[in-house]
Amino acid sequence: MPTTSGPRDAGRYAAVAPHSRSAEDAGLGATVDVRVLRVSAHADEAARDLPFLSEEEKARAAAFRLRADRDRYRVAHTALRRELAARLGGTPSAVTLVRAGCPLCGGPHGRPSLPGDPLHFSLSHAGDLVLLAFASTPVGVDVEEHPELRLATEVAGALHTREQAELAALAEPRRPAAFARCWTRKEAYLKGTGTGLGEDPSVTYVGTAGAPVPPPGWRISDIEVPAGYAAASAHKIDHPDPQDG
Repeated sequence: MPTTSGPRDAGRYAAVAPHSRSAEDAGLGATVDVRVLRVSAHADEAARDLPFLSEEEKARAAAFRLRADRDRYRVAHTALRRELAARLGGTPSAVTLVRAGCPLCGGPHGRPSLPGDPLHFSLSHAGDLVLLAFASTPVGVDVEEHPELRLATEVAGALHTREQAELAALAEPRRPAAFARCWTRKEAYLKGTGTGLGEDPSVTYVGTAGAPVPPPGWRISDIEVPAGYAAASAHKIDHPDPQDG
């Protein structure tokens, strides 16, 4: 671990739990549309949709040794192409995906994007879930299964010092869920900025408690997902609130 809305064609990928975060409602001029998919519900369909994938994507999918890993990859990437095609027009196989420049070194290995950035997107998957997010500004999304206490304790040392203290103050049975909540917020934000884990997770504070603490100029939202998982989205806002951060 270191009001759902959208085009009609995209509706075939129904969320397992309703979630939509509209920053326009808060007067921030940006909208995030999040899709939550069950891998088990879409694996057969994704296998039929393999022609939608690029040759590179097909090769990556085929390289997974375990069927569960192949299914997650296929569901995530065929669904992403369907959603993008529904929003942009055209066919899923015609969607061109590129890599943005890395904000740390400028190399061509930043976050996945579309040429010219007409729409921003992010995807994540864990266990039986796939998350997709779409926005008019840079966006990141992350989903994780709740870890065992031992793993949560070990990885907690990589978090911000305040987050470490918050976790340490919790009773042990509550720590895995709180850790996962914090980690998904943090990784969603880092994916949104494009740095990913190239930025040390200890740098930015997002909190472990019920309400996320967003960095200036960003919004972080916890996403409702089935028990045993945590998920979050982060998107850049057009008009930062001077009180943020």
